[in-house]
Amino acid sequence: MKFSKRILLLILLLPLFLTGCGDTPETQIYSHLEEAVKLEEGFQEQQSVITQLEKQEQELYKQIIELGVGELDKIKQLSQEAITSIEERTEKIKLEKDSLDTSQEEFTKTKPIIEEIKDTEIKEKALKMYDAMVKRYEAYEKLYKAYNESLTLEKELYEMLQLEELNQEDLQAQIEEVNKKYQEVIEVNDEFNAYTTEYNELKKGFYEIADIQVKYVESSKK
Repeated sequence: MKFSKRILLLILLLPLFLTGCGDTPETQIYSHLEEAVKLEEGFQEQQSVITQLEKQEQELYKQIIELGVGELDKIKQLSQEAITSIEERTEKIKLEKDSLDTSQEEFTKTKPIIEEIKDTEIKEKALKMYDAMVKRYEAYEKLYKAYNESLTLEKELYEMLQLEELNQEDLQAQIEEVNKKYQEVIEVNDEFNAYTTEYNELKKGFYEIADIQVKYVESSKK
């Protein structure tokens, strides 16, 4: 069985100073964008925990497949440990999503403000940035769904491994389903990462054209 490792990128843009004071649409947008970044801190924190749990389950699976058919008690014990790890991941992925949902709520506050921008070029850049972020959130929704489906399939696999009479064809079919879902997770994860990169570049462009100067601090969670 394959084990995927999610790499969810999050590049933070931390403000150094603003040029041009006043309550302009551009500075209002800036405030909401950076607040949205802060609200994703929980998202970042959960990623490292989820990755560790994935590694833990991978090690348990390796131990299980090295055991013989006469070691069912040990297989049952390790399978139950793997199920517990999966349940923990289910909780962590929910916390991760909650963080993204909160960030999205903050981010969407920029849409009506973008419409107030007078400069056509700045407004166009802001709208492209907004669209990229919306697609990023949509990609995460697909990732969240696929990842949870993979957890369900994994749990079913470990439940099968605890059976006294295990049909090998059924087991192989389940492993194939798990691997197929893993591939879907990887593909959607790549889509999420692509939109993250695109958004960050567009945000940089927006800050530059709007003459908002910030210090960029890049952070990659793996």
